[in-house]
Amino acid sequence: MTDAPLHDRRMLEALVCPVTHAVLTYDAEAQELISKAAHLAFPIRDGIPIMLVSEARQID
Repeated sequence: MTDAPLHDRRMLEALVCPVTHAVLTYDAEAQELISKAAHLAFPIRDGIPIMLVSEARQID
């Protein structure tokens, strides 16, 4: 999480997957929060994480 400002990184680290409550991984290039447990990628739009399952995309 080196691309986000310190306060943003702390906020992102506090978020968990809304499905599994597992830790999320920040993908700075794709601007997504990845839930490996749920196989979902949650988008970050204009700096705001969109933590809705309906907005997430499936990942392998």
